[in-house]
Amino acid sequence: MPLFGKKEETKVDFSHLPRHVAIIMDGNGRWAKSRGLPRTAGHAAGAETFRTIATYCREIGISYLTVYAFSTENWKRPAEEVSAIMKLLKKYLMEAISDMEKEKVRFRFFGDLTPLTPELRTLCEETERSSAKFDGCQVNICLNYGGRDELLRAARAFAADCAAGKDAPESLTDGQFSGYLWSAGVPDPDLVIRPGGEVRISNFLLWQSAYAEFYFTDVNWPDFSKEELRRALAVYQSRSRRFGGI
Repeated sequence: MPLFGKKEETKVDFSHLPRHVAIIMDGNGRWAKSRGLPRTAGHAAGAETFRTIATYCREIGISYLTVYAFSTENWKRPAEEVSAIMKLLKKYLMEAISDMEKEKVRFRFFGDLTPLTPELRTLCEETERSSAKFDGCQVNICLNYGGRDELLRAARAFAADCAAGKDAPESLTDGQFSGYLWSAGVPDPDLVIRPGGEVRISNFLLWQSAYAEFYFTDVNWPDFSKEELRRALAVYQSRSRRFGGI
């Protein structure tokens, strides 16, 4: 099956959608550069696309949406760009808190929030706490997240439990180890989407995406539309998922 979708592949069976879609929101900088705009303009446009796609996922019945918002490596970017991303996140969270009762979307954050400003960290915690009562669509925001960092933290936590006599190395199972991850309690993604033209996983959900289907597109994230999501869903539905079997 092709990694990239074709323009005509847009017929979707909405009764058999993936339960969990994950997206690497890539291409904001390239989108801005192609228009002669600063990279910060690309991130602003990308934030609006995130709002559109998250709302659409809720409307069509996708239970979980996980997005890669800021990686552990993104701190290496220029301070101005990092600051702009954090300001956009703050703006979105403040709006999300006010809209929660209407949208009924549950939010969770995957990643180490301690390097964030106290104000932004408090907003993240308040968003999680306020939306925990909702059982509809859940949006997971990967913030200061890295797949390798997540696995190291999980391994250390399990080792600490073993050292404390709470567990034993020989008893460890896949399911038990998953409980030590940021994504504990969330089913693995069925479909991972990467816009922006790059064809790599970039340290995103390394454990969780072991058997996910992948969809890559040259469309930059700010231009990623509902139609492009439907195209990704159609490609996903055209594949046979065997999970290592025949």
